[in-house]
This record gives sequence, C-alpha cells and structure tokens, in this order.
Amino acid sequence: MFVSISSLLSFKGLIDFNDVEYKQIIESYKKPIIEWPIPTVDEGVEWREFESIQRDTAFFTTQEKPEVILGKMLFFDPKLSRSQQISCSSCHDPEMGWTDRRTVSLGHDHLQGVRNTPSLYNIGDRTVYFWDGRARTLQEQAIGPLTAPHEMAVDNLDEVVDRINQIEAYKDLFMNAYGDRDITVKRILDALAIFQQSIKSQPSRVDLFIDGKYNALTDKEIYGMHIFRTKARCMNCHFGKDLTDDSFHNIGLTYYKRKYEDLGRYVVTQNPDDVGKFRTPSLRDLLNTRPWMHNGLFDNLFGIVNIYNSGMHMIDPTEEQKLKDPLYPVTDSLMKPLGLDRFEKEAVVAFLEALSGSKFKMRRPDLPRDSTAKEEYKTL
Repeated sequence: MFVSISSLLSFKGLIDFNDVEYKQIIESYKKPIIEWPIPTVDEGVEWREFESIQRDTAFFTTQEKPEVILGKMLFFDPKLSRSQQISCSSCHDPEMGWTDRRTVSLGHDHLQGVRNTPSLYNIGDRTVYFWDGRARTLQEQAIGPLTAPHEMAVDNLDEVVDRINQIEAYKDLFMNAYGDRDITVKRILDALAIFQQSIKSQPSRVDLFIDGKYNALTDKEIYGMHIFRTKARCMNCHFGKDLTDDSFHNIGLTYYKRKYEDLGRYVVTQNPDDVGKFRTPSLRDLLNTRPWMHNGLFDNLFGIVNIYNSGMHMIDPTEEQKLKDPLYPVTDSLMKPLGLDRFEKEAVVAFLEALSGSKFKMRRPDLPRDSTAKEEYKTL
C-alpha cells in the first residue's frame, strides 16, 4: 500500500512544512481577525472571538491612587490574619504569577486546602469567583480566605478592624482614600477589591499577532492556534479576551468516591447536575500560573492536551448507576475525543505558551507599622 511522505510524517507526529494545505492555514490567519477561519463550536455555545489586550499605560498612575495604595497595603499585610503571619499575598504572590505555585493552598497552622490557588491576573474581568463560583463580587470573595480556618483563620472580621485601628499610619491611609479616618470591614473589603482590579496581564505575542504583527508567532504557534480553534474544539469554553466563558463544566476530573473527590459547584447549588463542575479558568499567562486544574495535580501542558484529546468520558455512569446514585457525575457533553496527532498536540502547546506575556513583578510595599514596634533588628 502506498503511503505519502506527508501522511507518514503526520503519523510520526511530524509535518511537511512545505505542504500546500499547511501553508494555506498559516496564511489564513495573517490577516484581520474578522477574516480568520470560523472556529469549531457546538450549537448553542455563545462564543466570542479572540480579543487582544493592550499594555495598561495607566498602571503606574492607578497604583498612586489613595484607595489602591490602601488596598495594596492591606493585601500584603499579615495583620489581616489570625496569626499575623499570613497575608493575601502568601497565596497570591506577584513573583509567582499571583498564585503560590503549590498544588493546593497552605494556610494557618500549615493546614492545606483542597483546591489550587487561582491567579489574580485580570480578576476584575471575572463575574464569579472561586472554583465553584460561590462569590459574586470581589468583596464577597475576600471574606472567604480571611475567615477560612485553613487560610487566614480570622474568627471575626472586627478583630481585623481593631488591629488596623491601632496603627496611626493606616488611619492616614483611610483618610486619603475615604475622606475620614474611620476604619470599617466594608472599607477594608472595598480597598482590597479596588487593588485587585488593578492586576492585569501584559500583552502576549498572541495579542501582538491579533493586532497585525504577523511575525510575532511562529508558523507552529499559528497552526496550534488553528487547531485550538477548530479540531481541538477548545473555543467551546475558552474564547474572548481572557479565553474563558466564566461558566462551569465537569471535564471528568471529579474523582468521585476516590481520594481526590471534589463535588465542585454542587456544594454551592445543591443541584445534582452541578456535581464535579468547576469554573473555566482563563488561559492567559499560563506559564506563570502552574500547576493547573482545580486540584493543581497537573503541571505539564502536553499532558493536559493529552487529557482533553482522550475525551474524558471514561467514568460516565450507566443509566442504572445514575438511577441508584443521582449525584454520580456526568462528564460535560462538550468533551469529545479529538484525534489529535503528536504534531497537532505540540502545536497547541506552543500556542498556549505564547499566551504568556506578563513579566512585571510588583514590589512588596513598605507596610505601616505600629508606632511601638521596634525599628531596628539584629542581623544574624
């Protein structure tokens, strides 16, 4: 049987870069985005086209606003925790992509959480918060880690108010931000939210490409973007400016009745259809935010693409199982076997890596101190 060289190369996970079809695909993206090939999206999915982001030229001006300065101080201040040793930045470290690079979070008394710490990049764009969507505002979200026993472990938020009230410099910061020196829980939460809204991704090479700089991506990365948009079916959930639908899906990683079991959004809604569903994460700055998934068990992009390539329907219940156990999770129907060959998978990974553009790492501020605290420290 005759096998063409092109087919043989594809079978081995390679590709003929002189292939006419391959070249045509590459060229089909070197034009305004409105003329790009239509993505493969299931009926009923309200997708949005990719959208580039611009460099935030107002970033440093924003950081000088009184309410942002206050929010930043509070964000980095361990006085907001019960032990006064843990701050918001302990899990959302600017040097680690606003996450902690751990599988799951580590908090008060070295207690571990059960979920991976989400990055704060572009958090102001989100409409729901936490992996299970239990918070609808950044202020509501902030209450969670402040009071969670395995995170900052504050018994009563009034304790935080009392502690901050003892520091005169904070009263000045509240005056600058709100016009008086009154320190309240609401103002603390508002300031934290305002600061977090200023944390934004910097443009990636994909953004430059979308804006017309067609040499910003290699041919392999462009081909990977094409596979992402078509054969890999990724745009069913990852689209728009931040490459997320801000919705919830069960992708087959619930580990139902196993060691890593997590019922996901069901814990919030008590709807059996939500068992194992988690919020779709943004794909921006992936290389800065590993490990990935709600449980942080994956740190290899090629492995993750392999997971999706399988379709992830290995643990779906039979009708009899579902009748006996209404909570038995069903993998989302959007998940289907993809049939990607090795080169296609490598190309998708190359595209995903090109989505990382943020390099700026915010310096930790000099925090307000209690006037009675020691100003001199011995060097060991």
